[in-house]
Amino acid sequence: MTKLSVNINKIALLRNARGGNLPDVVKAAMDCERFGAHGITVHPRPDERHIRYSDVRAIKLVLTTEFNIEGYPIPNFWIWYSRLNRLR
Repeated sequence: MTKLSVNINKIALLRNARGGNLPDVVKAAMDCERFGAHGITVHPRPDERHIRYSDVRAIKLVLTTEFNIEGYPIPNFWIWYSRLNRLR
């Protein structure tokens, strides 16, 4: 069976372009799960042009499905993320 993982980078890009926190990427991720998505995908970048590292942390803490992280984050991202995994 094919599973759907929703990429929320464009939601974050729109939020960043507008300033503030609308649309809320954490709420969007939770809504995607609630509507049946099997996972959430993000593509962190060193310049945080789309998803921010603070978003990754906030999303990680609320997701109950797969969290797929792709792309080219900062060099020490995986060290940071492994520490984040200990929070759950």
